[in-house]
Amino acid sequence: MDKRALIIGATGIVGRNLAEHLHGIGGWDITGVSRGRTAPPEGMTSVTADLTSASSVADALKDQRYTHVFFTAWARQATERENIAVNGAMVRNVFDALGPSGTLQHAALVTGLKHYLGPFEAYAQGSVPITPFREEQGRQPVDNFYYEQEDRLFDAAKQYGFGWSVHRPHTIIGFALGNAMNMGQTLAVYATLCKETGQQFVFPGSAAQWNGVTDMTDARLLARHLEWAATSPNARDEAFNIVDGDVFRWQWMWSTIAAYFGIEPAPFDGETRPLENRMQHAADEWKTIAAKHGLAEADIGKLVSWWHTDADLGRPMEVLTDMSKSRKAGFLDYQSTPDAFVALFERLKAQRIIPA
Repeated sequence: MDKRALIIGATGIVGRNLAEHLHGIGGWDITGVSRGRTAPPEGMTSVTADLTSASSVADALKDQRYTHVFFTAWARQATERENIAVNGAMVRNVFDALGPSGTLQHAALVTGLKHYLGPFEAYAQGSVPITPFREEQGRQPVDNFYYEQEDRLFDAAKQYGFGWSVHRPHTIIGFALGNAMNMGQTLAVYATLCKETGQQFVFPGSAAQWNGVTDMTDARLLARHLEWAATSPNARDEAFNIVDGDVFRWQWMWSTIAAYFGIEPAPFDGETRPLENRMQHAADEWKTIAAKHGLAEADIGKLVSWWHTDADLGRPMEVLTDMSKSRKAGFLDYQSTPDAFVALFERLKAQRIIPA
């Protein structure tokens, strides 16, 4: 068979960039499953399904034959117990529908560094591994829906005989609308609000993040990593970290982002000031900005994820990732993180999401 990809979560920050990458390199027939709330990327056949419903998934994927599945979706719940039940079922529903076809060669699952840190409600409560995080450091002794998703993937791969890979990015920089975890776009909107309203561009996070060394993941690099693992024998049945390959401190990056938008960063006084607590008037302010500049989206709720940006920048510990395993297996790609931010900001301008 030709390479036939099914992307679960195809309009999200990972799925969209993966679809664009596979379409750009050619040789892939691409189908995406999403909730149908945003327009699909170019070159992809779109399928709408409720991933939490086994019957909905079975109906949507009935009689379909795919060689590669990329699972890039999750559904946020009130507690981690609920996250485990719902997100584990989503993975199981997909492979219950596709596994019996006998055509699957490889399935990739995207999780993240909460594999090492623990979930949001139990952040760093276990014995957090020494940085930089390495794949062999294993799981934390806390409930974590990432582990449930992995186990459902492993069970399906064993039952149906396909290979798998697990991908653990750090905070992802990339273009997507309506995404639950989108720091780059959130910071672009925040900087625009500061520029337009005269607010100070205040770092919302912790002293540990301001002063510590960290890294991030460009969604386009992650897309290339997913495609590499899906087609490389060296990546079969392995879990990999995936980050850009450079490191930085937020005290430098914050000034770099501020300079791009032509604003002055506020001095950092060591206090954590979450965005979610300070953005009560942002929705109305954004409507005014959108009308003034003719922006494509006036609903700020579809653009930002204050809570997720606060969670990542508010971490009380260093978060840094090792890429040796991927390098040794043959993935040698690299992405400058400052350039990743600039590329996103330029795309947001071109799409009239923020003012040019």
